[in-house]
Amino acid sequence: MENVEGKVAVVTGGSSGIGRGIALAFARAGMTVVVTGRRQDHLDETVSEFAARGLEVTPLRVDVTDLQAMTDAAADVERRFGRIDVLVNNAGIGLTGPVAEATPSDWDWVIDVNVRGVGNGIQAFLPRIRAHGEGGHIVNTSSMAGLMPIVAGLYSMTKAAVIGLSEALHIELAPEGIGVSVYCPGPVHSNIASAVKNRPTQYGESGYTPPPDGFAEWSKTQPYMSAEEAGERVLQGVRRGDLFILTHPEFKAGVIDRHRTIEDAFPDEPVDEVRAAAIPFLTASPVYAPENRLPAPTAPSPVSRG
Repeated sequence: MENVEGKVAVVTGGSSGIGRGIALAFARAGMTVVVTGRRQDHLDETVSEFAARGLEVTPLRVDVTDLQAMTDAAADVERRFGRIDVLVNNAGIGLTGPVAEATPSDWDWVIDVNVRGVGNGIQAFLPRIRAHGEGGHIVNTSSMAGLMPIVAGLYSMTKAAVIGLSEALHIELAPEGIGVSVYCPGPVHSNIASAVKNRPTQYGESGYTPPPDGFAEWSKTQPYMSAEEAGERVLQGVRRGDLFILTHPEFKAGVIDRHRTIEDAFPDEPVDEVRAAAIPFLTASPVYAPENRLPAPTAPSPVSRG
């Protein structure tokens, strides 16, 4: 989708952090932008920031774990703007810690937001993207933790699930001209880790200790990528039609090592050609065919805060 000007985009979790950075990048590119979020104060802050930059945004207070609310939001956006072209399933929580310390409610919450939230976005918005017959694009936010698991097993599990879902959806929707990208950022200045303090009451007690009070301020001092640069990289990926949108070259060597470890785990035996012929759909994917590969992206232009 090289020409994004005038397209209508919805960014879930777009009222803060990476989501707001994506929304700003889209708006600067001339897109009509809708952001969703659970917290009204974050939505109000987003509207104010956009206005200060001479940009427009439409805020909707929606919980991605509520499919009916998401479906209603999709209908609302289509009613207001006549169509939906781009969906970014960005809402997520950064619940981290050893798997053995997690409570059943921790499992429920992280799966409901990070996996079912993406599924709810697809179910609610994909029919609206299909409706106008002119193609579109879906971005699902995963994480480098989905490619390089860390000591945060529940989080890494959900982000790996988003990668697998996105790869499959990419194959399914390509004939309709609807692109699918999976966005795997490294460390970015956002509030994803501290957001766990706003845990909904229905998810009960956590087995993890929330980040200390000074964590958010400490994070700001770290050499992480800005949310706006991260957002510009998503815009670039949508324009290029990338399957994977990656942000941090520092992780490349580790990912290569992981893939080599997987390759080395295959039995050193001849291929059973009869068996392979019976399951061709399992032995290779069109996603990775050489003709579908794109050259590596370069850094986007610096963001002007004007």
